[in-house]
Amino acid sequence: RAGAYLIEAANPRHEHEWRVWEEVKLPRGKVLVPGVISHATNIVEHPELVAERIVRFAGVLGRENLIAGTDCGFAQGPFHRRVHPSIMWAKLEALVHGARLASRQLWS
Repeated sequence: RAGAYLIEAANPRHEHEWRVWEEVKLPRGKVLVPGVISHATNIVEHPELVAERIVRFAGVLGRENLIAGTDCGFAQGPFHRRVHPSIMWAKLEALVHGARLASRQLWS
């Protein structure tokens, strides 16, 4: 009964898996939320890269079946932080700017 499926798609382990959606059809009425920024690295994604990831999924699934998200949450536990909070916010800012770029391309 899920309305959306959230998947990791930005980290190097999973980024290639978008191709699965060329053969597997998203169930009717469902939305895919691929991660377009990674929680696993301190590298802040460039907004153009974020936009490319969004456009890639939209090309396979249709723009109306897609919501851009993060690979996972950034809270890895109280004693172990992989990503510094200032980097987390910068990554979310890159997500916003990348989504804006992709929206212009997909909806204009």
